[in-house]
Amino acid sequence: MDYDREREEAITAGERALISLKEARSHISGAKGFGIWDLLGGGSFVSLAKHYKISRAKDAVYHAKLDLQNFCRELRDIQMNLDINIGDFLTIFDLMDNFFADILVQSRLSDAGRRLDDAIFRVEECLRSLRWIQQ
Repeated sequence: MDYDREREEAITAGERALISLKEARSHISGAKGFGIWDLLGGGSFVSLAKHYKISRAKDAVYHAKLDLQNFCRELRDIQMNLDINIGDFLTIFDLMDNFFADILVQSRLSDAGRRLDDAIFRVEECLRSLRWIQQ
């Protein structure tokens, strides 16, 4: 096993995971923004925009999970471990368009944002460690 090559592969996988996590976080933030407008009575356009952003966030979270799994697999190749679970955040169902459903959606979006922020922090820390080993 070529440790330097394996470490470089882990760094590359970590950078890809970080990009995916940040993209998912961006979509969550956008959905939360439209969610606030929706709470304030933004109407059907705002509600549709929020659902669009939630849909994009679901896709981004799915891809981030795949990239995180790949990163963790690459870390195992160099005997490192990183256990990150960003959850199945978006089982958000905003079927009823009322104030209480909108509050629930906002709460779940906030929770998902916190989990993504934690995952971003942990991946960044791990990448710093990998780069420090490289020096």
